Amino acid sequence: MSALDLAEPVETAAREPNPLRRALRTGQGLAGVLLIAIIAFAGLAAGLLTKYDPLTQIPGANLLGPSAEHWLGTDGVNRDVFTRVLHGIRVDLLIAFVAVPAGALLGGLTGLLASVNSIADVITQRAFDLILAFPALIFAIALSAITGPGVQAVIVVVVVAEIPIFGRQIRTAILAVREQPYVEAAEVIGAGTWWTLRKHVLPNVIEPLAVQLALSASLAVFIEGAMSFIGIGVRPPDPSLGSLISESIHYLDVNPAYAIGPLLVVSGLTLGFLLIAQALGRARRIG
Repeated sequence: MSALDLAEPVETAAREPNPLRRALRTGQGLAGVLLIAIIAFAGLAAGLLTKYDPLTQIPGANLLGPSAEHWLGTDGVNRDVFTRVLHGIRVDLLIAFVAVPAGALLGGLTGLLASVNSIADVITQRAFDLILAFPALIFAIALSAITGPGVQAVIVVVVVAEIPIFGRQIRTAILAVREQPYVEAAEVIGAGTWWTLRKHVLPNVIEPLAVQLALSASLAVFIEGAMSFIGIGVRPPDPSLGSLISESIHYLDVNPAYAIGPLLVVSGLTLGFLLIAQALGRARRIG
């Protein structure tokens, strides 16, 4: 049997329908994609869905309840809550779709580079242990004390929290794939380390990375909400889902919709990403 024969299963698998793509078109995957798409559209189309500005105070509209004019009522400084929720969605989408891929890229490159050198691998794993030893919120408090609160602080926290997760996932996948016969055969016939990684290892880690990206996106929404809720994330008057929930607790007896609106959106985003992750994980196990 030749090296080409040993590599044939991978080439055949590549020609089969992509199970991850198929998972996003049915069942849980489709439900998750639709949920995220609806929320994302609402945030991006905020200017079309509401006539108010998220920072503008409306004369005589102090803590009004839900109505046809103000779907979620108004807040304590006369701003339309529905408008602020829509604009808050944009912040969470920015964090989920910028910070998570950035953390995945940095973590993946770190794990990839460390896997080719034993000394670098040991140093990298100890650095990952150090990062994982600190809860994300503890790191967030320390960072905000140095740089101050804001969207940038939330993005940095999410990126740093994701680096060891993706780094170790890449490393584990590389070590597993290296033991496969087709990789050993490629090395026997003279394939270099980087060629082997590019041609054989990386195509086989796409599926687990896709699952982790969806899980990490839901975690990013939680981190933003938690940081903004305790005052070290997005700060007023700028709206975010976490800061809106934090502001609303003082007015629950006057306008409960003030809290219900952002809570439902946070729940929807988290649920959507988790549904996608579950669908991708199931497709990976079956496929």
